[in-house]
Amino acid sequence: MESTAASPLGAFLRTHRERLTPQQASLPAGARRRAKGLRREEVAQLAGISPTWLTWLEQGRTESVSAHTLSNLAAALQLSGAETDYLFDLAGLKNPKDKRAEDNPQAREILAQMLPHIAIPAYVLDRHWRAAAWNHAAAELFCDWLGQPGASQLDFIFLTPEARTFIDNWPERARRIVAELRADLGQQLDDAETAEMLERLRRDSEEFDRLWRQQDVLEREGGERAFHHPALGLLHKRQITLRPANAPEFKLVMLL
Repeated sequence: MESTAASPLGAFLRTHRERLTPQQASLPAGARRRAKGLRREEVAQLAGISPTWLTWLEQGRTESVSAHTLSNLAAALQLSGAETDYLFDLAGLKNPKDKRAEDNPQAREILAQMLPHIAIPAYVLDRHWRAAAWNHAAAELFCDWLGQPGASQLDFIFLTPEARTFIDNWPERARRIVAELRADLGQQLDDAETAEMLERLRRDSEEFDRLWRQQDVLEREGGERAFHHPALGLLHKRQITLRPANAPEFKLVMLL
């Protein structure tokens, strides 16, 4: 019976260690085993850590555990994506391997099919803030931005002159957008595609470069938004952003 004193992290690691067979781990079964599953020494070897370190982790001692160690343990224990995320949550760390759309290729299609059923302006951004899908109401509102798949919201805000008059209080919104972008990208900053995007924006927009160098970080938030539409005049909206549970790299933005 699992000890009631065991930490959640320790209990999780031990249960999954005992659940994995030598055959599943491509290890020799050897002599008859007294304990279930793999020995600590075997998992430690697979994960590239010491058996003592694994013992400490199973005891819930996570003061110095790194994301690299947890990733190796997740691979050694053959954890699923959800199980790996849970392991990182228990250790109080963020999983550096972000879920990507390619892990769920149906997500983009499902979101695109859903948008026409939303009456208010709604659009979907990918992890680089490119428009993946939108509805008719959004196309009417953002007439200088939404026109073809992959249109970048960042390009619109910083490289399209019309954005400065379309977005109410553009300087403050631009500052917050860059701070939200930094928080949103997080550990993706080392990604080659992300680095190319940032380099291009910093080269082509002095404002973006200046704001990026400020190192401000803000969580993406909703709230009041105002737009000076060329045909509809001044519009006030309330922005709500949601992330699909099975494809969190996408952001569904709706404007009430």
